[in-house]
Amino acid sequence: MNLTEKILAKAAGRKTVEAGENIWVDVDILMTHDVCVPPAIDIFKKQFGQNAPVWDKNRLVIIPDHFIHTNDYYANRNVDLLRQFASEHQLPYYYDVGGEDYKGVCHIALPEEGFTRPGEVLFGTDSHTCNAGAFGQFATGIGNTDAAFIMGTGKLWVKVPETMKFIFEGEIPPYVMAKDLILQIIGDIGVDGATYRTMEFAGDGIMNLDMESRMTMTNMVIEAGGKNGVIEPDEVTYDYVRQRTNAQFEPVFGDSDARYHSVRSYQCEELLPMVAKPHSPDNKATVVEVAGTELTRAYIGSCTGGKTSDFVAAARILKGKKVKLDTYVVPATTEITQDLKNITIDGQTLWSIFEEAGAKIGDASCAACLGGPPDTFGRLNGQEVCISTTNRNFPGRMGSKQASVYLASPYTVASSAITGKITDPREYLTEGTPVADAV
Repeated sequence: MNLTEKILAKAAGRKTVEAGENIWVDVDILMTHDVCVPPAIDIFKKQFGQNAPVWDKNRLVIIPDHFIHTNDYYANRNVDLLRQFASEHQLPYYYDVGGEDYKGVCHIALPEEGFTRPGEVLFGTDSHTCNAGAFGQFATGIGNTDAAFIMGTGKLWVKVPETMKFIFEGEIPPYVMAKDLILQIIGDIGVDGATYRTMEFAGDGIMNLDMESRMTMTNMVIEAGGKNGVIEPDEVTYDYVRQRTNAQFEPVFGDSDARYHSVRSYQCEELLPMVAKPHSPDNKATVVEVAGTELTRAYIGSCTGGKTSDFVAAARILKGKKVKLDTYVVPATTEITQDLKNITIDGQTLWSIFEEAGAKIGDASCAACLGGPPDTFGRLNGQEVCISTTNRNFPGRMGSKQASVYLASPYTVASSAITGKITDPREYLTEGTPVADAV
């Protein structure tokens, strides 16, 4: 069996499973947020009873993050419903907005709080729940009805997906980031190329990535239609997890003779900085092919591109320079916000580097990545041409249907913010480019 099959077999209490089988699995963690939990709560109460308890309050994690820093009445009402439900069930892992418990984007807050553990099964009411597959677990997005069923039973009926394997051989060039790798793949197979399949990433190129970069890879498998993304755990994984939780976990690994739907290999030395052109994540081009395209806005943030390492990368480019565009910096979580204030490059904090460059720094949240209410920070409101580290560039995704969005790595976005046009980051990455003092 391959890695995903091994995890699902373990969760089903079986020795083996095969792609295409439908099985019941025990759920380790259910995550939901402010957009989806109100209807899920309604379904749960209708099906299990108004006063029914959740199956395990220690396995339900609720993280408001999407439409939160807003005056919108309906968005605020959703958060009120979360508070009420969390209070009724005395949920220990509800991270409220506006207080010390607030975390930020759910997909990054989950690993920060130790909920992403090798060998486990995690479901979430958000398509980018696949982010957690970077930790060697089965993680995927589900709908509100499935979430309500898990709330009541702790189980879910799952079809075992086929697995597509992507191997990156050799050393990744210093001007290429994980975002470039995943954009290359999505461009190669299309937005439906992995529909209801696992996308497993392997090879020296992948295993030499840090955990945040691995998350970038698995985060965007849904942009190819993938059911889940996964990377085998190693000491890098274990170190990250053990620093954040004392919970026990049991990693599993694929067999050497495992079967795959397909295997695709990449030579890392041939990789280049990439973009996804409007209006689809699979509309790929190398940065060289679109260099010089005039821009009006740059955006660095989201669960895909708003992690600490993403900001370190951008700050390396922006240090000592000024942006020519409206440039927005939005940390994914409050922990990352603190990193911006504490991590330095040549004695200067990342926060200070961004401020001096002329960027606008927002509160930790999904912010403009999902468009949101009109008062959402960084939301597109006109015919902007934006380059962004986010995960989707469909019309209206960041607010305005008239806007055009190019997806790119933090290196490319920062370089383009300086020039006002799409720019190859190799123009700014030299042997003298500063490195963060501590990450």
